[in-house]
Amino acid sequence: MKVKIALISGLMLCLLVLGVYARGSSEQIRMATGGNTGTYYAFGSAVGQILTEKTGIPITIQSTGASKANIQLIAAGEVELAIVQNDVMDYAYRGVDLFNGEKITDFTTMAALYAEVCQVVANPAAGITTVADLKGKNVSVGDAGSGTEFNARQILEAYGVSFDDINKQNLSFGASADALRDNKIDAFFCVAGAPTTAIVDLAIGKDIVVLDIDDAHAAQLRQKYPFYTQFPVPAGSYRGQNAAVKTVAVKATFIVSNKLSEDTVYRLTKNLIEGKGDIERAHAKGSELSSAYAVDGISVPFHPGAAK
Repeated sequence: MKVKIALISGLMLCLLVLGVYARGSSEQIRMATGGNTGTYYAFGSAVGQILTEKTGIPITIQSTGASKANIQLIAAGEVELAIVQNDVMDYAYRGVDLFNGEKITDFTTMAALYAEVCQVVANPAAGITTVADLKGKNVSVGDAGSGTEFNARQILEAYGVSFDDINKQNLSFGASADALRDNKIDAFFCVAGAPTTAIVDLAIGKDIVVLDIDDAHAAQLRQKYPFYTQFPVPAGSYRGQNAAVKTVAVKATFIVSNKLSEDTVYRLTKNLIEGKGDIERAHAKGSELSSAYAVDGISVPFHPGAAK
């Protein structure tokens, strides 16, 4: 009897050790998002929980400084998965603009997620009807060194306007809206999901116009900067906006560390796309997920698991 008990006890101990070993050896993923009041953090938290449930891979969420910081975190080995703008990851991969002289290729693309819309908001009383009319005007182009500032430069360039041709100001979206409301600026650039709260609030008490970026200029932009996609801001997104506005957008995109296995990234990507319904119920931006959208406008190579 004692021998039998000892054998059973030994077997149970072996099973316990094996169980602990198995749990301890499972892959874990750290996801970098953005500030804890922003869309990246909220969307990333929702997706992280759903992918954890569907794949069995524990995903922990980190609040960060968003796109540029997230790419640097992957390069430093501090996270394995991150949300970034597809234009910013293009800069990093080529070592230009925001990453001038700092080429980072430690990451690859998993999937584009949703549109971050390039919106040019103007005061109609200033006689502005097209982007070309911004020449000689007071224009906010976003925070200094931000992705928005680079988008503004590129869009203006397509219309033959440079920063030297405008009275450039570097204001946040909220500060830009306040300045336009107070007639301190004539227009501003805003790159965010549409409708954007700062613009919605501005339009309640101020007449505004969101400028078109027509097909010809959008094609010109895409030829030089392939990370842009065309995007319509639906009619009624803002007070007084009675027709859809043609513009361009960059994309919030999942990137992954090159160190992640093909199988892991395949499972994450598969469950991301197939889990659209669950993700959309958890966060409105999930409605934009699709396999076609996931690959359009992406200039950085896909991870083999995502490509599969």
